[in-house]
Amino acid sequence: MSRDLSDVTDALPHLFAHGPAVPALLLAPVAALIATAGIRTRWSQRHGQAPPPDDTGARPPGAEAEAEASALWRMRTTVRDAPGSLAALCAALADRRIDILSLQTHPLAEGTVDEFLLRAPGELAGSELTELVTEAGGAHTWTERADAHDLVDAPTRLLGLATRTALDAAELPLALRQLLGRCTIRSLPASTAGSTVDDVPPQGTLEDTVLRLRAPEGGVISVERPYLPFTPAEFARARALVELDARLGPRLPRGRDELTLSEGRNITVRRVDTRDVEAAKAMHERCSARTLGMRYHGPVGDADRYLNHLLSPRFGRTLAVQTASGRIVGLGHLLWDGDETEVALLVEDAWQRRGVGAELLGRLVAMAAETGCESVYAVTQASNTGMVAAMRGLGLPLDYQIEEGTLVVTARLAPASPAAVPLPQAERIGTD
Repeated sequence: MSRDLSDVTDALPHLFAHGPAVPALLLAPVAALIATAGIRTRWSQRHGQAPPPDDTGARPPGAEAEAEASALWRMRTTVRDAPGSLAALCAALADRRIDILSLQTHPLAEGTVDEFLLRAPGELAGSELTELVTEAGGAHTWTERADAHDLVDAPTRLLGLATRTALDAAELPLALRQLLGRCTIRSLPASTAGSTVDDVPPQGTLEDTVLRLRAPEGGVISVERPYLPFTPAEFARARALVELDARLGPRLPRGRDELTLSEGRNITVRRVDTRDVEAAKAMHERCSARTLGMRYHGPVGDADRYLNHLLSPRFGRTLAVQTASGRIVGLGHLLWDGDETEVALLVEDAWQRRGVGAELLGRLVAMAAETGCESVYAVTQASNTGMVAAMRGLGLPLDYQIEEGTLVVTARLAPASPAAVPLPQAERIGTD
């Protein structure tokens, strides 16, 4: 374990002792999450590379052009657990002027999976990198282009994920996705998971490219990554995040915004969850059959059947618009759909065409961009001109697909710059 990781772990007791009052029950899962990182940061200059800078700090001739021509790569390979195996691999990378920025180790029963962050010459292709590593003794090598976000060291990244999960129950699926890379995450409720829940022991299961964990509220969280098997270390990290979430229980950010619509009426926008089911059900009962049909694409039965799902933080985030009297008049959902993200709106008839739907949609899309989503989609009817207008009002590139009267509108986002997503023009009069 690296010195940096040890320092972070040692600092945790002091953080809880001298910082704001934090429940002691947080310490164990957070410490477990950090302890599984196992990072070893490598030296940045290798044998045969450029000489050290001179006393003036000037870069060697051509260094700027070389830096601009380089590319970041994430690479994972299995190396024999024998003295000199990793050294041989590092030497082979250095011979091709490939710099090792960081390294994580995942011990296995036989061998070790090493995960690298590399800076390589820009002309080097992924297939060439794989061939080089194979010749140096690596096996089952996987490569993927990286970006500047991957430069954050693992202890910092894990602490950030734990903090996000502690503040908001809806962050758990997103935190797992960022922790484990490209993967599909599904939450299976206890009421529909059937025998799946009984098949998963309390400590969870790890089966090659699929891991399953008991969800804090019942049911199962399933994570699948077909292109790369999970390691025991990754399984332990995911389990620590879920344990942290379970110990904290239901929670939402407490902030809310008070806004003035263009017509001059004041509304409040806030996050809601399953504790608001009764108020959401009352709004459904005030909606016309046509409005409900537009939202749910057909006749609507008992709202209790789907509101518990829609308002659950396990499946996404829900925003509500309420009046000064506290009545909910609009709901907007951002739903995690495997590796995609859906947006859906429902506005009470008497509050339609007042900007409520646009206000909700703008905020949901901004949330999606902040979480790194590349796109969001809305499923509606071709005759739902209000939803189509709201999507067009985002000012984002849109794709349309129509099949048998069902319209799917997909908005492409820019995850790196969520501030570029415009919010509707409602006047903000206060935030608590």
